[in-house]
Amino acid sequence: MAKYNWTFANVGGVTRVKIQSGEDIRHLGELDEKLWTVLSCPTTGLEIDSESLRLMDSDGDGKLRVKEVQQAAAWLCSVLRDPEVLLAGKDELRVEDIADEGLRAVASSGVSGQCAELPRPLTPSPQAGRGSTPASSVVRLADVEAAIAGVSIEAIAAPEAPFAADVMAAYKAKKDEYAAYFEQEKLAKLGLAALPDEATKPGMTQEAFLQMGTQIADYEAAAAAAADANAKALAAAQAQYQPLRKLLLLTRDFYRLLRNFVTFEDFYRSSLVRPGDRTSMKAIFQAGTLVIDQRACQLCLRVSDMGKQNAQAGASGMYLVYCDCESKKLGQKMQIVAAMTVGDIRNLTVGKNALFYDNQGNDWDAVVTKIIDNPISISQAFWSPYRKFGAWVTDLINKSAAEKDNKGFADLTAKVQEGAKNTPAAGEKPKVQAFDIAKFAGIFAAIGMAVGYIGAFFTSVVGGFAALKWWQDILAVLGILLVISGPSMFLAWTKLRKRNLAPVLNANGWAINAEVMVSVVFGNTLTTQAQFPLLQLVDPTVKKKMPRWAKWLIGVVVAAVVAAGVWAAVHFCCADSEEPAAEELVAVEVVDVETAETAAE
Repeated sequence: MAKYNWTFANVGGVTRVKIQSGEDIRHLGELDEKLWTVLSCPTTGLEIDSESLRLMDSDGDGKLRVKEVQQAAAWLCSVLRDPEVLLAGKDELRVEDIADEGLRAVASSGVSGQCAELPRPLTPSPQAGRGSTPASSVVRLADVEAAIAGVSIEAIAAPEAPFAADVMAAYKAKKDEYAAYFEQEKLAKLGLAALPDEATKPGMTQEAFLQMGTQIADYEAAAAAAADANAKALAAAQAQYQPLRKLLLLTRDFYRLLRNFVTFEDFYRSSLVRPGDRTSMKAIFQAGTLVIDQRACQLCLRVSDMGKQNAQAGASGMYLVYCDCESKKLGQKMQIVAAMTVGDIRNLTVGKNALFYDNQGNDWDAVVTKIIDNPISISQAFWSPYRKFGAWVTDLINKSAAEKDNKGFADLTAKVQEGAKNTPAAGEKPKVQAFDIAKFAGIFAAIGMAVGYIGAFFTSVVGGFAALKWWQDILAVLGILLVISGPSMFLAWTKLRKRNLAPVLNANGWAINAEVMVSVVFGNTLTTQAQFPLLQLVDPTVKKKMPRWAKWLIGVVVAAVVAAGVWAAVHFCCADSEEPAAEELVAVEVVDVETAETAAE
C-alpha cells in the first residue's frame, strides 16, 4: 500500500500535520503517533460537548487517546459515504450521505425532514426538470433527540402498595427502635436482661410488626423490579436511535477535536475572534475571558488540580494569574488560570478582584489567589531593576524608621523610669552630667569625613562627565542604563522566546507531544488593553500645575545649591594642608579636657 502524502505546515513555530480534507480523516489511522500534537486529553472540563468525547472514550477511563480518536475516524468513514461532510461541523446530515443501511433506515423513519436549501450531491435523475434542484431529506440531531424522548413502551404496572405512604414512612423511621425493643423483651422474658424504664412499647405485637415489614419489603422489591424492567425496555426501544445520535454528535464535533488534537490550529487562530463572538476560533481548552486591570485576557483555562499546577506551571515561562471564580446565578464555583501577555504588573496582586466571562456569556466573580511571576515584555523588564531597587529602598527606609521609632520609644520609657528612680530627696540638689566635648568632637569629625567622601564621589563623577564630549556623555548614560537593565532585558528576551503553554496543559491532565509556543507577537493578540483617544482633559480634583518658568527657576536654584555644597565639601576635605604635629594634637586635647573640667566645676 502506497504511503499517504500528508500536508505539513508551520503552526505556532512548530511543524505539524494539517487535517484539511475528508481523505486526511480516512487515512488518520496511518498517521504516525509521534506526529500528533496531543497524545491524550481529559473528556471533561473542555469547551466541547463532553458527551461526544465520552462516546469516543471506548474504555471509559475519562481519557481520550490517539488510538481511540483513530477508531472513531475509522467508524465515521465506514458509516459515511464521504467523510468530507465532517469538515462542515454541523449536527445534521443528508440521509443519502449515510452509507450504513441500518442508520439510513433509522434516519428515514420519521426523524428526517425535507430541506430544499441542501442540494443533492448525486446527479439529478432524468425525471427531474431542467434547472431544478430536488429537495434532500435531512436528519438533524434535534430531531433524533426528540424521537428518543418520544419513545413509549407498554410499561409493567407497579404492584399496589400494602399501606399508605405515610404509614410505610413511619414504619421505616421506627423499624430499628421497635426491633431493639422486641429483642430486649425476649431477653427479659428469659431472665437474661431487664427492659429499660424509658423504653417505648410499640402499639403492635411482634408478629404484626414482622408481617408488616415483610409486606413492605416484598412491595419495594416488586416495584424496583418493575421499574428496572421498564427502564430496560425503554433503553431497548431507544437503542435504535443511539448510533444515529452518535453519528450526528461526531459529525458536529469530530473535526473540531482534530484541530485541537492533531494540531493546535484553533488555538493559533484564536487571535481572529470576531468582536462580540466569544466562542468562534477558540481552542477547546480556552474557558473564557478574564477582565482585570484594564485588560481582557483570552487565554484562560479551567484548573482541575492546583497541586499539579504548582509543580509544573512555573516551567511555562508565562506570567500566570490564578483566580477563584464564583457565579451566584449558576450556583457554581471553579478555579481558572489566565496568562497575562501584555501590559504592566504593578497593580496585579493576590486578593485583587476581577470579572470572568465564560464562553456562554455568564459572568463570574473572580479573586486572584496566586501569581507566577515571569516577564511579560522587554519594556517591562527594562524598568524592573529600578522598581525592585525602589521597592528595596522603600522597605529599607520603612524598616529603619520602624526600628528607630521602637528604639526611641524604648529609650524614652527607660529614661522616664530612670528619672523616677533617681528623683532627688527634698533639699538635695540634682546631679548634672558634665558635657563631654571630646565625644562630640569625634562625631563632628566623622560627619565631616562622610560629607567629604560623598562630595569627592560626586566631584569625580561630574568631573568625568565634564571631561567628555556631549556625544560621549550620551553614550556613557546609555552604557550605565545598559549595565543596569541589560541583564534583566536579556533574561526577559530568553524567557519570552521560550514561553510554552504545554506545562499548564500537562498539569490539567493533557499529554502534550509537542511544544505549544506563545511568541511575543502571538501573545499580544491574547491580551487586549484599554485604548483611549488622544484627549486633553482637565481634572478638577487635581491641584493646578506649577508654571513652567517657576519649575525652571527652582531647578536652577537647586542645581546651584548642590554645586556649591559639593564644591565646599571637596574644598574642605581635599585642600592641601599640613597635618599638625603630634605634640600639638596632644596639647589641644589636654587644653580641651582642662577647659571641660573648669566648665564643669
